[in-house]
Amino acid sequence: QVQLVESGGGLVQAGGSLRLSCAASGRTLYTMGWFRQAPGKEREFVAAISWFGGNTYYADSVKGRFTISRDNAKNTVYLQMNSLKPEDTAVYYCAQSRNPVVLRPREGYEYPYWGQGTQVTVSS
Repeated sequence: QVQLVESGGGLVQAGGSLRLSCAASGRTLYTMGWFRQAPGKEREFVAAISWFGGNTYYADSVKGRFTISRDNAKNTVYLQMNSLKPEDTAVYYCAQSRNPVVLRPREGYEYPYWGQGTQVTVSS
């Protein structure tokens, strides 16, 4: 059984930083993604990283501020978030792909396994 558990969310002032973690168990980690959903908005892609970390993908809104990384020995994926803005406020979810190769890493349908989410709130 696949389990993804996010942690590291919280309340931070604008300009601050947070580091999210996603601990996974139950199967081999393939491509991992981070998505977020703000109140009243649709879920949106944030970042993704390929199986061995050679490829990373970012939404334009977070490029240059967020960094995704992974430690396969620990079955953990991270999202370092710097220069946070109030518009980054959302519930952040990590997700895991079913297959080793993902054709569209920015698309939610590529990820059948999801965590419960962690709240990130950025105050102005």
